[in-house]
Amino acid sequence: MNRREFVTLLGGTAAWPIAGQAQQPQRVRRIAVLISGGRDDPEMLARLAAFQQELNSLGWSEGRNVSIDTRFADGKSDQFSSLAKELVALQPDAIVAQSTPVAAALKRESRTIPIIFAYCSDPVGSELVASLARPGGNLTGFQTFEEGITGKWLAMLKEIEPRLVRAALLGNPKTSPFDYYLRAAKTAAALLTIELEPKPVETASDIEQAIASQLHAPNDGLLLLPDTTITLHRDLIIALAAQHQLPTVSALRVLVEAGALMSYGNDTVDVSRQVASYVNRILRGSKPADLPVQVPTKYQTVLNLKTAKALGLSVPPTLLVRADEVIE
Repeated sequence: MNRREFVTLLGGTAAWPIAGQAQQPQRVRRIAVLISGGRDDPEMLARLAAFQQELNSLGWSEGRNVSIDTRFADGKSDQFSSLAKELVALQPDAIVAQSTPVAAALKRESRTIPIIFAYCSDPVGSELVASLARPGGNLTGFQTFEEGITGKWLAMLKEIEPRLVRAALLGNPKTSPFDYYLRAAKTAAALLTIELEPKPVETASDIEQAIASQLHAPNDGLLLLPDTTITLHRDLIIALAAQHQLPTVSALRVLVEAGALMSYGNDTVDVSRQVASYVNRILRGSKPADLPVQVPTKYQTVLNLKTAKALGLSVPPTLLVRADEVIE
């Protein structure tokens, strides 16, 4: 064998394992997502799209190195448990839980699979984590809403409608921690001399009855909790509020788009992007117990001037100048 043949043979031999490595398929990681809302709801789809886009920007492309299994509960709280079982059975590398009750259902099914929650209101009180700084188990995520927000809503209603004497707190205890918000709302209502009426609802019929009992406009208002039932039935709620001339305030911009008067809360689509960043860290080796629960740091005020005009309300300049977005 001459020198040239030997070098050629040696080079070819060295290339074999490299070529073999290049042909090995990249490991596909599995992510599960459990959404409490509706599969046809534009808000839920926008959140999911933002999550997927951010994952892609972080190097996780569906069909290449990650697969995503998504389930929608369509607002049916009795489906949370069965859907949680179904997703845990898939043994994904991480699960995203959208809402406090969904996260609780998933925690009951697994104490090992990393679970990242979003749109959660009371992670410590709901026993999802030991503390915000040190979650301590297999769950962490984003406390999107905090209880004191209801006090801000009442103050906003009183500012735009000084005659306000009574407000109803509308929400579903099965899809949000109703009492968590109610405690803070009662404190704020007492300071503002507003009579607060808790209105737990589960169905469209419940919503109709609850709003029908608030017929003393222009002295009444509605506080809409950030839960799945309210989001699913937002068109009904807004239509009834308009019919009875009730000013409404919530945490969700999407409700103001539908015709609610005001919202004060954080950007729900941006929260989905932040969730993707935590999923990325989990997939790259971080443990949920080492990732602190994130709390809101930036809030948005959105006003619907068309609704204000229909209600015969003048928006104070101080409120208008604080608005991050005005819908006309």
